[in-house]
Amino acid sequence: MAILGLIKRVTRITVNNSRVRVYPVRYFQSKDLSSTNLFNGEDAAKLPVLIVGAGPVGLVLSILLTKLGVKCAVVDKATSFSKHPQAHFINNRSMEIFRALDGLAEEIERSQPPVDLWRKFLYCTSLSGSTLGTVDHMQPQDFEKVVSPASVAHFSQYKLTNLLLNRLEDLSFHVRGSKESDGLEADSVVARQILMGHECVGIDANKDNITATVSYLKGGKHMKRNIQCSLLVGADGAGSAVRKLTGIEMRGERDLQKLVSVHFMSRELGEYLISNRPGMLFFIFNTDGIGVLVAHDLLQGEFVLQIPYYPPQQSLSDFSPEMCKRLIFNLVGHELSDLDVADIKPWVMHAEVAEKFMCYENRVILAGDAAHRFPPAGGFGMNTGIQDAHNLAWKIAALVQGSANSLILKTYETERRPIALSNTSLSVQNFRAAMSVPSALGLDPTVANSVHRFINKTVGSILPTGLQKAILDNVFALGRAQLSESLLNESNPLGNQRLSRLKSIFEGGKSLQLQFPAEDLGFRYLEGAIVPDNESEAGDPEVPSGRRRDYVPCAKAGSRLPHMYVKILSDSTREVIVSTLDLVSTDKVEFLLIISPSQESYELARATFKVAKEFMVNVKVCVVWPSSDDGLERKSNSAIAPWENYVDVMEVKKQNEEGTSWWSICKMSERGSILVRPDQHIAWRAKSGITLDPTLHMRDVFTILI
Repeated sequence: MAILGLIKRVTRITVNNSRVRVYPVRYFQSKDLSSTNLFNGEDAAKLPVLIVGAGPVGLVLSILLTKLGVKCAVVDKATSFSKHPQAHFINNRSMEIFRALDGLAEEIERSQPPVDLWRKFLYCTSLSGSTLGTVDHMQPQDFEKVVSPASVAHFSQYKLTNLLLNRLEDLSFHVRGSKESDGLEADSVVARQILMGHECVGIDANKDNITATVSYLKGGKHMKRNIQCSLLVGADGAGSAVRKLTGIEMRGERDLQKLVSVHFMSRELGEYLISNRPGMLFFIFNTDGIGVLVAHDLLQGEFVLQIPYYPPQQSLSDFSPEMCKRLIFNLVGHELSDLDVADIKPWVMHAEVAEKFMCYENRVILAGDAAHRFPPAGGFGMNTGIQDAHNLAWKIAALVQGSANSLILKTYETERRPIALSNTSLSVQNFRAAMSVPSALGLDPTVANSVHRFINKTVGSILPTGLQKAILDNVFALGRAQLSESLLNESNPLGNQRLSRLKSIFEGGKSLQLQFPAEDLGFRYLEGAIVPDNESEAGDPEVPSGRRRDYVPCAKAGSRLPHMYVKILSDSTREVIVSTLDLVSTDKVEFLLIISPSQESYELARATFKVAKEFMVNVKVCVVWPSSDDGLERKSNSAIAPWENYVDVMEVKKQNEEGTSWWSICKMSERGSILVRPDQHIAWRAKSGITLDPTLHMRDVFTILI
């Protein structure tokens, strides 16, 4: 009974009559035991972190780790970086992360096409035919930067990859192909290297090391290299070798749709659409074909056409460049003199999340598409992966540098997997919304898929493939007949009914959506490396509706820190205005304590500095002064002394924001305080001050967090 009583005492602390969750006794283990010898000493033969996969997620993680002082390297099975556009929508939260990567967000904003060329989705019978509907996905507040210092962007993945590689080059990384890596010894450490043409084919773990075996070609022969590391991160995409080698299963819906992606160039088409109907996505429905055209860059004339694909009756050879050209001409409505088909490849749409994100005692970790595969509807795939990397980087750095318990890594899965599950649900909802448009036109996609499955399960083993293909083609042609101009017009009673239904879908916001501000900025970790309070635990989070909802700033534990512009108060004559998000360091693992200029808050700040020193954790204090011009000297040096790592800032308000203060945005009193993690998420808060000993309280807080 005494032991049970002890467990109850250490798993619940009562502060100010509110419960603060404390994790199990294992969180109180000595830091001498925390590193499990993974990073003890300088082992010249062992790399701290090996990243498998040189896509955006792997590259972002390598940048973040390097900036935080952690040595890492990247391997990728591809011999070169893909020029296929792939993902292209970057949401607010990812752009906020990019702001901290040496001006990456600003470079993307300068390099992307003008927003008026991609803000709309268009639905039509051909690109030069009748318009069935138009949806504008940008609203006035999207440009005002009130809830975020960054705007969303439309920028192809391969272009983003090039910008990330530039940042890595500035950090002394080198990209090496198989031939260029000949100078490396077979089992040498490869810090700050990106080894292309190196496929991870084996993972072996013991109590001290992870050994990754990578295969590469040398002189036409397959060679192998063993790379020893403390941690291995699999960011190697939807078909992740790391996930397969570790036996981690995916859970969810498989094979939602098979498609062929046709990457092509045509400045003629780009110029035509700029002049007549600019947009990002074009949903085209006519009797000759159906497809979704992604306009990656109208100015450069770069496009990707997505076409439904039904193997085995159809094979990739059916989609020859000439066949694809004919289909493009049909969907455009006329021929193009400069059409150049660059690439044709099949892909499968899934909605799955890995059963776990970590294995081998949390030393092999999955991130990005390796951990979750979404339908592309809403652009959640790459964005969720980038945010995985942002969550993971500071935790790895804290562990490597000895300021955190090894269990800090487990909080990565605790926090990110629920977000992946939520985004899976939302992307599926958005995919279903996209399917409502062809359904309204009399083309129910579920019927096509059912016919395909029926053929495969019945006559598929009896009839020749050519006959099966003819049956399937005739069924689809019969379906596309619903799109004939004689039927789909307002004079035809059935056609008029369908067009009215379509109009209702567009006006009700029930079609495919581009932005989800409430989810993109408002996602919150309910447990993990946080100290929830009562209000954080009350009730279930709102279930996503599948429609756009505005983001409402929130300062609950686990939330992203709200954005507000503040002015740095210093002796300099130069005025510096930054976002509250910019106050969080990107060059070291450092927590940020935000307080108001009151005696009680200063006492908390001094206590936090003292406790942080005990825990070997970096902390900076931000003192937020109100914007009222009362002539008071706004300096905190004497109140915080002898501690020096602090910054005084003053609220910056627009004319229409009178009465809006930082603390009112956070829905807290000025006696409150907020502790922010290195990934800009709130670790802990006190809504209206602390009545108990602040040193004891902050000691409990940091014990829980790290």
